[in-house]
Amino acid sequence: MIAALTLLFTIAGLGAPAAVVLLPWTALTSNADALYRVSLWIVRMAFRLARIRVEVTGAECVPRGTACIFMSNHVSNLDPPALLPQIPGRTSAFLKRSLMKIPVLGYGFRLGEFVPVDRDGTAESAKAGVDAARKVLEKGIHIMAFVEGTRSRDGRLLPFKKGPFYLAMEAQALCVPVSIHGTESMMRKGSMKVTPGTAQVTFHPPIDPKQFASREELMEAVRAAIASGLPEWMRG
Repeated sequence: MIAALTLLFTIAGLGAPAAVVLLPWTALTSNADALYRVSLWIVRMAFRLARIRVEVTGAECVPRGTACIFMSNHVSNLDPPALLPQIPGRTSAFLKRSLMKIPVLGYGFRLGEFVPVDRDGTAESAKAGVDAARKVLEKGIHIMAFVEGTRSRDGRLLPFKKGPFYLAMEAQALCVPVSIHGTESMMRKGSMKVTPGTAQVTFHPPIDPKQFASREELMEAVRAAIASGLPEWMRG
């Protein structure tokens, strides 16, 4: 539990004073860049102190100067803080709406234009999430999406959710597939225990939705790319 406590106390200890200064500043200026940069610095520091390393492959594949949708598999609660700092430029993400209700943290998510999603399965909720994410992309901000919609309990790829692919086809935004592994043994689903280790993050060449006739074809192309960067046993 030492690594988990290190993460918790580092993020809380550095995050509290940062929030006191940067949340009001962001609200006054309507510019979340400073809040975003400092938040990522805190995450990197917490990982370093907890002896969690992130090895990145394929960073040269990430397009510059255009807002993209980064589509990744999801095996651990360590995935978002492992991936976000590796994406150049400001990035938003889909979040469970309940996270937006957490005091202080939820307010920071709202200021950072993170996109809340409901898990009620209704078409109205799905459309609202896609519309909100499209507006974020139009501002030049990336979107990070864990396309399985939840963490895989055993590390194997789960079926993909349709929402990120509706967004990609509607916004005609480049999709950057991302493969993450290593974190599945460092913090397992349902456990608060964190084991130091190395997270492997692989960026794949961007996929242009304009090249596909349907959402399903795009989904299959993204799935094949993500699977190609995972150990064989994780490919599902």
